[in-house]
Amino acid sequence: MKRSFIALLAGILLLAACSTPKKTENTSIANNGKVWASLWQQRAAEYKALCFQAYNVAKFRLDEALKNPGDKPLAIVTDIDETILDNSPYDAGRAIDNKEYTLDTWKAWTAKGRADTVPGAPSFFKYAASRGVSVFYISNRFEDERAGTVKNLLLYGLPNVDEAHILIRPTGAGSSKEARRLQVAKTHNIVLLCGDNLADLDLLYDGGLPEAKRQTVTEQLRKDFGSRFIVIPNADYGDFEGAFFNGNYKQSGAQKDSIIRAKIKVDKE
Repeated sequence: MKRSFIALLAGILLLAACSTPKKTENTSIANNGKVWASLWQQRAAEYKALCFQAYNVAKFRLDEALKNPGDKPLAIVTDIDETILDNSPYDAGRAIDNKEYTLDTWKAWTAKGRADTVPGAPSFFKYAASRGVSVFYISNRFEDERAGTVKNLLLYGLPNVDEAHILIRPTGAGSSKEARRLQVAKTHNIVLLCGDNLADLDLLYDGGLPEAKRQTVTEQLRKDFGSRFIVIPNADYGDFEGAFFNGNYKQSGAQKDSIIRAKIKVDKE
């Protein structure tokens, strides 16, 4: 009887050990930070408030522009990822397992076409369309992501979801959006540019600028923020990472951690 009880207990403990999810050890500082950033994006009321603030300002600026529209139709140029669509489940899923971004896993995510929206985004862009303002989506997603992108935007009834208004990164082109912005500017008066990454807004941020140069350009353009430029918060990823890591996203977690430790301000006793 005693032996049977011990055997039963051992079996229960073994079953529990097998069913317990394995904990990822030695998560890098960089990936652990992405977990927190994704949690903030998904759950913090402050994140939602900042998005509402951004799109409230955008509506105010649009209403001002509509009073004097000029000689060309009005347009808004907007990024998609983390500006309209919330991809934090993808980012969190990779980071919590201590894995890096890969293009294949990203494309598998975008193909699903089920990302949620950034707070305030759908109502703002629908309002713009209701006032006769065209919305152009300038994204660095690739052509083979178009179907998933269209599916996702249509899921929330966003306006101007067609080939003429979704300007995906051209095959073989770099990440700069300037040529596509100029394409829109030929036929429309661009009154607002919306994005989570500063290169979504102005040519001066192109080229993988170092950290200090990005700060200088931001000071130079300070009057445009909240006027022509509407910035949506994104602490998860962006060109700011490249600036920290000298443009090398392929560094190991340990290498990234070393850079973070060297750059971050820490109060030492």
